[in-house]
Parts: sequence; C-alpha cells; structure tokens
Amino acid sequence: MTSYSGSGARQTSRTSGLAVAGLVCGIVGLFILPIILGPLAIVFGAIALRQTAGAMPKWGIGLGVADLLLMVVMFVVAANNGGTVFGHIG
Repeated sequence: MTSYSGSGARQTSRTSGLAVAGLVCGIVGLFILPIILGPLAIVFGAIALRQTAGAMPKWGIGLGVADLLLMVVMFVVAANNGGTVFGHIG
C-alpha cells in the first residue's frame, strides 16, 4: 500500500534581495537619476552575483552599465547643443 506524506520536500528558489534591488535601480535609472542609480545597480548586482548565480544580478549589472552609458551620451549631446539635451525650441 502506498502512503503519501504531506511533508514532501519542496525545492524553493530564493531570490537575493540585492539582485532585486540592482534590477530595480537599473530599470528606474533608465528614466530618472542614472548618474546615481546606475552605479548602485552595478554594485548591488555584483554583490548579488557573488552570493547567488542567476540572471537577475547580471541584468542589474547590464542595466547599470546602460544607465552610465546613457548619461555619457546625454552629456555629450548637451555639450554640443549649447547646454541642453533637447536643442533649441522656437
């Protein structure tokens, strides 16, 4: 006779809070404050990558780098347009 136990072992995957923080900082940094949130995403993602392996810390690092590259591009465009990113209106 087969017996079924209610205490079966479940495999749960734990997501690192730092990985989530890095990913969120990277995503939000694309829209606001990339100069601050980009490096935070890189740091959080790197620490999380040492603790756990997975895609989320890698995405956080990648988005952090994208934030910093976006900021550099915005600085270059602003320098060439007389101090504004959007150019002259009117």
